[in-house]
Amino acid sequence: MSYRETFAEHVRLCILRLLSEAVGSYEANNSIIADAVCHFGLNASRDFVNTQLTWLDEQGLLKLRTVTPLLSVAKLTTRGFDVAAGRAHVPGVKHRGPGD
Repeated sequence: MSYRETFAEHVRLCILRLLSEAVGSYEANNSIIADAVCHFGLNASRDFVNTQLTWLDEQGLLKLRTVTPLLSVAKLTTRGFDVAAGRAHVPGVKHRGPGD
């Protein structure tokens, strides 16, 4: 697996975990998500984060809603919540192990 593929898997898991911590709504906009991903040491561009949000939406792990051409809101699905918690595994998303 290439570095880019490994990096994408980590970013995808980070996004799901971030949304799972947004208790009550389980959603956030792409700007907040991009800033938070960088805060956790994954230096990803906003374009890269937006691409991963689209990929996660296509996999049914979140629902992406476009607000403006530059702003979208991601809402975690039940399946995405299970992946974030390590109860389910989806190829292309870093699998969360014990203690992660």
